[in-house]
Amino acid sequence: MTNAKKVCLGKIVGVHGIRGEVKVKSYTAKDTDIDKYGLVEDKLGKKFEIKVTGHSKELLRVKIKGIDDRTTAESLRGIELYIDRTQLPDLEEEEYYLDDLVGLDVKQAGEDKVVGQVIGVYNFGAGDVLELRLKEDNRQEMIPFSKAYVPEVNIKEGYIIVESVLMNFIDEEEDEAGAEG
Repeated sequence: MTNAKKVCLGKIVGVHGIRGEVKVKSYTAKDTDIDKYGLVEDKLGKKFEIKVTGHSKELLRVKIKGIDDRTTAESLRGIELYIDRTQLPDLEEEEYYLDDLVGLDVKQAGEDKVVGQVIGVYNFGAGDVLELRLKEDNRQEMIPFSKAYVPEVNIKEGYIIVESVLMNFIDEEEDEAGAEG
């Protein structure tokens, strides 16, 4: 499996107990589905058979076949768990794998020229956010990934349309404060 065809499903972030269970941060839509894809592997291609055994706060408790003690489990901390992209289910219209957005060109609504590129997708708890690198001055901007800000996504053609690449929340507040004074 080449790196381009891998999709990260989660990351081992700790251990649980003395029998080799690990704590995993799952990136799947339903966290407990991480073991539904069959064998997972690390970046180097080492394969693991995993089974979700429960929750430990917001993390999953996972048993990895052949890992039976805490010391060995500790050595796996930080490993990301991947599957081949072809194992992912097909998506409905207007659904996207967030990873597919990275690298897309950014066009401003009403214009046909490329003004930037998507360089990251994040979720800090309040919804998905796109990180853009603007072509004009190489500046980075973040915008919410919602219909209001991103009315069109065209994965096949390789671009998104955005209403504005400039958020300027602070500038608007400063303008209002300046108008009062």
